[in-house]
Amino acid sequence: MVLQSGRIREILDVESARSKYPNAVWLEFPTHVMLPGLINMHTHSAMTLLRGYADDLELNTWLRDHIWPAEKRWLSPEFVRDGTELAIAEMLRCGTTCFSEMYFFPETIADVVDQAGMRACIGSPIIEFETAWASGFDQYFEKAMRLRADLRGHERLTMALAPHAAYTVTDSMLERIAEASSRYDLCVHMHLLEIAWEIQHSLQEFNERPLKRLQRLGLLNHRFLAVHMAHLSDDDIESLAANEVNVIHCPESNLKLASGFCPVAKLQSAGVNVAVGTDGAASNNNLDLVGELRTAALLAKGLAGDPCAVDAATAIEMVTINAAKALGLEGSIGSIETGKSADLCAIDLEWPETQPVHHVLSQVVYAASSRQVSDVWVQGQRLLKEGHLMTLDVPGIRDRAKNWNRRMGVQA
Repeated sequence: MVLQSGRIREILDVESARSKYPNAVWLEFPTHVMLPGLINMHTHSAMTLLRGYADDLELNTWLRDHIWPAEKRWLSPEFVRDGTELAIAEMLRCGTTCFSEMYFFPETIADVVDQAGMRACIGSPIIEFETAWASGFDQYFEKAMRLRADLRGHERLTMALAPHAAYTVTDSMLERIAEASSRYDLCVHMHLLEIAWEIQHSLQEFNERPLKRLQRLGLLNHRFLAVHMAHLSDDDIESLAANEVNVIHCPESNLKLASGFCPVAKLQSAGVNVAVGTDGAASNNNLDLVGELRTAALLAKGLAGDPCAVDAATAIEMVTINAAKALGLEGSIGSIETGKSADLCAIDLEWPETQPVHHVLSQVVYAASSRQVSDVWVQGQRLLKEGHLMTLDVPGIRDRAKNWNRRMGVQA
């Protein structure tokens, strides 16, 4: 593979490459598999600072009695910067080159991602109630439009509108979001059908199921990123397929919070594009996409009662080309092809845990761990070199995380 100016110029055999490019800098990875950079389709990066803060709780209790009060007390640009740096350090070490983000102070997140050299789709959050970042819908929306303008034309950063959930955003807000999404070609990144209660709430408040409501409001289309989707009827699945909605599966977060099960095999059989996200470290409790894709594959098999469901190749597609398609970036990332951006990760299969290598993709999905990720590139820039982060101050990041631990009064 020949890289030039941040892109994949050619893919050819070793002998031909040496002959055609005699003066090139030559890197060899004889025991590795080279993959497209992994894409984490749902994160709340700053919430790495809440890792382990409130575990083993039901979702509503976890969110309303612990996470939201903690955010009310601590949320600030400093909190978001320090938490996002910690998240990026973890994600790069796990082979992730791009992530789809949803959290407050997105302009701060964008700065951190840019400085680290990573790629991201930065969701600008919208929620009905006041937070430390915005006081109401008009301000949330105004700030989202400002972020769109600031990131326009950026090579590695895009933005999305990120309404929190169907039960925390009104019809009028969603209509305006749908209109802006269509006008500016923006993804809409939203938690949806994570818990069964959402269906009951929607029927009581709007006399229709959540997906019917969102379709009425003009949100269901190829730009919509529906996160979780653990409570789907057969009619819902048909609607998702017909409207080309992207489903973002977060298996480990859903398992930990006992939220439900996304029917991945059914969705894929219906033609729905399914990608994978880790969710935030406050509910996972890690951002390890290598481990997440294994959980996604195994859970899909168990839920479908079919060992052939979500095979190794399909699992890898969910964290590469399917994710790129969901972001509208399949023309530039998500696969190793001539002309695409050189977003790559190398996984060393020489470890005892992945020997012998009968089938490369099976070893990656069912046996490899993120510890075996040795190198990562984004646009040809080497961000992880032989396990060492090249653009981040790891000791400083770790010290700041420990300082937040002391400030929040949580003992290690």
